[in-house]
Amino acid sequence: GTLTSGEAFVWLDRHMDSPKQGPMYLQQSEIAEIVVTSIHKGVELGHYALGAYVVMPNHVHLLVRPVVAPDRLLRSLKGATARAANLLLGRTEEPFWQKESYDHWVRNQPEFLRIRAYIENNPVKAGLVRRPEDFPWSSTSIETSLDAARTSACATLR
Repeated sequence: GTLTSGEAFVWLDRHMDSPKQGPMYLQQSEIAEIVVTSIHKGVELGHYALGAYVVMPNHVHLLVRPVVAPDRLLRSLKGATARAANLLLGRTEEPFWQKESYDHWVRNQPEFLRIRAYIENNPVKAGLVRRPEDFPWSSTSIETSLDAARTSACATLR
């Protein structure tokens, strides 16, 4: 369903919106896919309703309505993705995510819309793509694909 005021929660890890700062593991498609899959797994498990996300080369933005405690869902998401990513990268006993992350409760619908637009436009602002829907590791690319499938299905049914 739609996220309403006071219910949404924003998570940002690695505090950097420049795509050229910090470790760049997330620019590897296999690592980005691990994070995207884990984000969708959280929805399937009922941990949250998903508002928006983007997996940038060095950080992640996530806008959700949590059903479980935010610290629990972040611990689960960060733990699962760190284990899988470090295994793929051949890293052992090294932290993948920063210990701290930025989180924020969204207070109203205008703030939610502003934050969602910020998240979805992050790859454009960083100069990675020209349009948000062209970035493969975001909710906009998924939504664009779903909208195209719906349009195609409607056209076929007519």
